Amino acid sequence: MIKGFVLGGVAMVVLGAGAVTGYQKMAQPKVAEVVAVKEVTQTVTTPREQCEMVQVQRRAPVKDENRLLGSVGGAVIGGVLGHQIGGGSGKKVATVAGAAAGGYAGNQVQKSMQEKDVQTTTEQRCKTVHEKSQKVVGYDVDYRIGSQTGAVRTTFRPGATLPLKKDGQVDTTPPQAS
Repeated sequence: MIKGFVLGGVAMVVLGAGAVTGYQKMAQPKVAEVVAVKEVTQTVTTPREQCEMVQVQRRAPVKDENRLLGSVGGAVIGGVLGHQIGGGSGKKVATVAGAAAGGYAGNQVQKSMQEKDVQTTTEQRCKTVHEKSQKVVGYDVDYRIGSQTGAVRTTFRPGATLPLKKDGQVDTTPPQAS
């Protein structure tokens, strides 16, 4: 009978201890309650090419670079006008002087006209612009397990709860896509 009491007592202790351990395992939380979620972002700079059509003015190609037409034409007109002035040997001097002055003036008039002669074309002009944007790189999550609080960073946006590992730590493994 004493053996029966001892065996019964030992059995009760073993069963009681097993029940307490089982209850503690069942009472241990399986999830952490998510209290707050904040996006963590990073600024990303992306280069891109921006092109536009613009009007461009350039000097027209010069056909008479030495401005011979203006020089000769001016010399002829200057010589004719100089010949009208004076008499005798003065007439020859006035003709030569008129031709020289007319040649120079004709050259300068043609130069001025050539500089003002422009061609307008349309060209494409491109430049690189940098666009900035925000990229989400993670989430800072505040959580509560019973009366204890904590914080973790996840790569995914959590729902209302986060699962706990067997050791009671928050599991930050992304959920499998279904």
